Amino acid sequence: MFSTRRNFLKASAAASLTAPAIAMQGCVAASQSSPTPFKKIAIEEAFVTQDIADEWNKIIAAGSPGEPGFRKMGESILADNPGTQIIHQRLIDLGAGRIANMDASGIDMQLISITSPGVQVLEAELARDLAQDANNHLSAAVKAHPDRFAGMTAIAPQLPEAAALELERSVTTLGLKGAIINSHTNGEYLDDAKYWPIFEAANALKAPIYLHPRSPSEGMIEPYLDYGLYFAGWGFAVETSLHAMRLIMSGVFDQFPDLKIILGHMGEGIPFYLQRIDNRYLLQVKIGAVREMPRLPSEYFKDHFVITTSGVAQQSSLQLAYEELGADRILFAADYPYESVEEAVHFMDTADLNVVDKHKIYHGNAERMFDLG
Repeated sequence: MFSTRRNFLKASAAASLTAPAIAMQGCVAASQSSPTPFKKIAIEEAFVTQDIADEWNKIIAAGSPGEPGFRKMGESILADNPGTQIIHQRLIDLGAGRIANMDASGIDMQLISITSPGVQVLEAELARDLAQDANNHLSAAVKAHPDRFAGMTAIAPQLPEAAALELERSVTTLGLKGAIINSHTNGEYLDDAKYWPIFEAANALKAPIYLHPRSPSEGMIEPYLDYGLYFAGWGFAVETSLHAMRLIMSGVFDQFPDLKIILGHMGEGIPFYLQRIDNRYLLQVKIGAVREMPRLPSEYFKDHFVITTSGVAQQSSLQLAYEELGADRILFAADYPYESVEEAVHFMDTADLNVVDKHKIYHGNAERMFDLG
């Protein structure tokens, strides 16, 4: 969303680090002085259409009940101040300005998707229409800059059958790659079987779904409204990790074995808790508190989820995720324009990983997963 964090407002003064990818040979340890040039594909990079932003404004201006989290964010994200104006301009720009920022920060390609909460706070038919319009707009930008942009489909889960059709249209006709869903919709989660037409389409298309954060739902947000806890520092991860765990426990992945889900921000905390999740799951099965699944929760996570580095620049976090999931299940993301792209690039450039795995995380995994070759 629109933010006033200081690192968003810094001018991108760094020279471009872009260089052709080199052959991934050997396992030479990377270091801060490594001259290895890495192609960089960032996969959680946001945009919005002006029409969607205008509809958000209408909700806030009308003072309608809406969702508490969205209303709270509306106090700042749509405010008329220099910080939010800069972010807004970066979000709607799918042309020269965005590319100039990519060049300055060393990003070769962005995989672009609609920013949170997208169309999921809007009335169903309007949400469907604006999602279609956003996909057409994004597809046109990708076709204009095919070497710099790729895109993910915006859908309106409010109408699951229509959302499935839009995902199919966007992938097969518009050339977009997978879909983004900004977590809950009207407080409901995708483990509800009424949303499974979306998964059926994604499974058939082998199109990944990026489960992106947003404010906690109305049913859980009250304790998060104090101290800014509803926002990205805590509430986003809690809400999205809950959603992911609901998917795991619901049997979705037994029904759709090719379904892949992407979680940002180093997996929204789940990789750090997998042993505990399995341990307590087995206890709950033993006492009859939950149904027994064919596999452990951690096995579903490792088979069906991949994670990104977005917004996390901490070696110990990367190391644990690497040990739990392996390099093939981690992708680079900068979270433009909300995070410092320069910080994200510097972190990965200097991370204590071998060159082969850095190539996988920086671009190889994205090329494979989204067919970007």
